[in-house]
Amino acid sequence: MKSRAHFEKARRQRGAALLIAIFALLLISVVAIALIVSSGTETSLASNYRTSTSAYYASLAGLEEGRGRLLPTSLNYIPLPANPMPLTQVIYITNPAGGEVVAPDDTANPTTYPDTQYKQEFGVDVSSRIVTKYASVSPVAGLPGPVYKWVRINALTEKSLGNGVTGVDVNNDGDVDPFTPLFYDPANRTLGGAMSPGLVETPTPSATALQALEITSFSVLPNGSEKMLQYLVQPLVEFPNLTGQGFTAALTLAGNNVQYTGPGTNSFFINGQDHQCPPAVQVVTAGPMVTAIGYTVTSGSDSSSGNIAAGAVPAANYLGAPLTTGPPPGPSTGSIAFLNTMNGNWLTPTGLDAVVQDITNNADSVITGPTTPGSFPSGMSATHPMTIVVNGDLDMNGWRNTGYGLLLVTGTLHYDPDATWEGLVLVIGQGNFVSTRGGSGGIDGAVFVAKTRDTSGNLLANLGASSFSQTGPGSNVGRGINYNSCLVNSAMGPITYKVLAFKEIPLAN
Repeated sequence: MKSRAHFEKARRQRGAALLIAIFALLLISVVAIALIVSSGTETSLASNYRTSTSAYYASLAGLEEGRGRLLPTSLNYIPLPANPMPLTQVIYITNPAGGEVVAPDDTANPTTYPDTQYKQEFGVDVSSRIVTKYASVSPVAGLPGPVYKWVRINALTEKSLGNGVTGVDVNNDGDVDPFTPLFYDPANRTLGGAMSPGLVETPTPSATALQALEITSFSVLPNGSEKMLQYLVQPLVEFPNLTGQGFTAALTLAGNNVQYTGPGTNSFFINGQDHQCPPAVQVVTAGPMVTAIGYTVTSGSDSSSGNIAAGAVPAANYLGAPLTTGPPPGPSTGSIAFLNTMNGNWLTPTGLDAVVQDITNNADSVITGPTTPGSFPSGMSATHPMTIVVNGDLDMNGWRNTGYGLLLVTGTLHYDPDATWEGLVLVIGQGNFVSTRGGSGGIDGAVFVAKTRDTSGNLLANLGASSFSQTGPGSNVGRGINYNSCLVNSAMGPITYKVLAFKEIPLAN
């Protein structure tokens, strides 16, 4: 009986091991499948992230190309159609892949990457605007560049700031204006919301206000992934307007008891009459006139006027705006004037030192002196002016070439009258401009000289006595200085476009 019972029990337990094995196998299979699914999800997420990141950086590359090409120093400079840029004008940089057409202003054609975002911001189709197109320079030597499709550059309004929906009331007047372009004014940088520090809405901007612009970039990867990014930028120009109207003298000697020594010949002129561009033409126009030699007085009694008058002979060679108010009938001779409307930052050593630092931080080339023009960078030309800073003395003797742009010298500038400079010359620091040679060149633009440091390099409490001396053998001492607002403005063009705000624009799936 016991044997039979034991047999029956064993028979009932037969196959349990198989069931346990099957359940274990199922469990392992579920875990394996979960791992495979998880791995696939992670791979998909990683792929999506890579794709999204690639599209993001492609679009960012478009923003940076657009921002960089707004600078006059760019070899591929894109000039604005007007200053300020009107809302009716739009600039595009297009970047098609091989064989495709990129026409963002053709909003009726879905295959040409139409810019439908513009209508959301401004309420009108971009095809109704005056559109100017430029080709991208991102492909180099036949190699493809970033895969953005287009970059848009345009003026902006309070309404467009909010993606055309709510807008941003930057001046808190209760009205979100869709028609008035916005400007950036550092004097008002506490106004507005988070997206608009320093923005002002005004049809007549102040002397310190510069137009803000919008740069939008749209990228599409081959797999169809899209990104649209946008900059809000303002031109960073730290040294342009002494009065809001530009330089008010062909030669400005800043400080107390300044010294001026001219050659006293009939061939040397300092002319405050504005000259016509291009500079090679040198035809006097009926444009605005400035003073031939201007000076500033910052404290106490001053002998600047007498010092300049004693050296500015013959007086007939110093032409410029008369000392009277109102429209001048013609240039006056012996044009010397006290510049009482100069920007305050240009009247103190600390203010000018900040100007020097700003220029230095954004210069095309910074050279340690003493040096010669042999250290100047290559590529400088009339169409590619540069900002060159020499920290120390610069000796231009023997240099018989032409420079273009802005030249800043913190030591003594030994100028060779055989050299020509088209633009702006700043001698800020030791404040000495010296020329003792003969030549046939000259300076077309403007010159500013200020003494902010002593001979040991220490910053002064007040501006010292800056000096300008141009003498030489016989009458061949160069043709002097001719004021040219076009060249000054070119030299003082934006150092960079500062990014005020950055955002990604959501796109419909």
